[in-house]
Amino acid sequence: MEAGPFRTDTAAPLLLQPLTLRGLTFKNRIVVSPMATYGAVDGMASDFHLVHLGRFALGGAGLVMTEATAITEQGRITHGCLGLWQDGQIAPFRRLTDFLHAHGALAGIQLGHSGAKGAGQRPWHGNGPLGDPDRTAREETPWPLVAATSEAFDNGFPVPAALDESAMDALVADYCAAAHRAQAAGFDVLELHCAHGYLLHGFLSPLGNRRDDAYGGSLANRMRFPLRVAQALRRVWPEDRPLFVRVSAIDGVDFGWSLDDTVAFAAALKRLGIDLVDCSTGGMRVPREHGLPARAPGFQVPFAEGVRARAGIATMAVGLIRDAAQAEAILRAGSADLIALGREMLSDPNWAAKATVALAGETGWTAWPQAFGWWLQRRARLDRPKAGE
Repeated sequence: MEAGPFRTDTAAPLLLQPLTLRGLTFKNRIVVSPMATYGAVDGMASDFHLVHLGRFALGGAGLVMTEATAITEQGRITHGCLGLWQDGQIAPFRRLTDFLHAHGALAGIQLGHSGAKGAGQRPWHGNGPLGDPDRTAREETPWPLVAATSEAFDNGFPVPAALDESAMDALVADYCAAAHRAQAAGFDVLELHCAHGYLLHGFLSPLGNRRDDAYGGSLANRMRFPLRVAQALRRVWPEDRPLFVRVSAIDGVDFGWSLDDTVAFAAALKRLGIDLVDCSTGGMRVPREHGLPARAPGFQVPFAEGVRARAGIATMAVGLIRDAAQAEAILRAGSADLIALGREMLSDPNWAAKATVALAGETGWTAWPQAFGWWLQRRARLDRPKAGE
């Protein structure tokens, strides 16, 4: 297979090799994917976030991403979402990034806006729109929504206001202000959320965008506002720090936003100086017959591979990547440049350190914190079968 733009041909495990993007070097190719935990109060990171995300740095990950972080208070998905819409939210994030850096991990933040999917319940409260039961039980009330089109996301959801030019101008400024705060908070990587049915994906997808002006209709028009936001972020984010974009590579099978659309979007992002496309899928409502492929291990990897090969931009693969051998095979095949894990990391925060031992052998124990790695290495030696047993 043809080598991609960041392929390294060597016998050493690619998963464990450094990768340099702009002025930043990742110690390995293992990323903790953004995962919503809905545990914030007034958008503030807390001790929960410090412990939750800090354990992945102790566990050997090269880059630890925060969950989707709202650029405005109205851009939250739920009352429990993190935010960077005011300066008071910087310090708790700085405490987090300082810990990640002290333990060898880079710190990444995903900036987003909920669009038509905002003002929602936490998943364990129903995952629907906020209503009277939420007001009574938790004093959680909905707020006005904005989106590409004045159309409810689903039955029972509130109808958002369609953004006009002045409101779009204001949101671009909000994204940039949040990026400045992310820099002040010590983040190394910024990721723009353009996936999963939220605001910017709602502009991209013909399923969420029914506009008849310069921001709707043709693919070029639907890409216009997300590209404008990406360009603005690239201008304000430090030149030596990478900027990622997360996409939903397809809405459904042969329905809505397509892989061809994603490739065109990725190529346009590359021209703006975006460094990597993080390839997920889904988020919009699609008919059952056009539903996404079955969730088998690595089910989204072909999208990362397609974008990487056709747009010539680095990609990150995500989606039911379970073990080190699978992750290494993805990189060796030239399908992606970084490997992101979510639920596997929740199940085993030491996934990265274990993968290092699995791929590198005895030398891999250096990925463990010395404070307890020395004992675990000794235990592993004691547990080995002795000759003749």
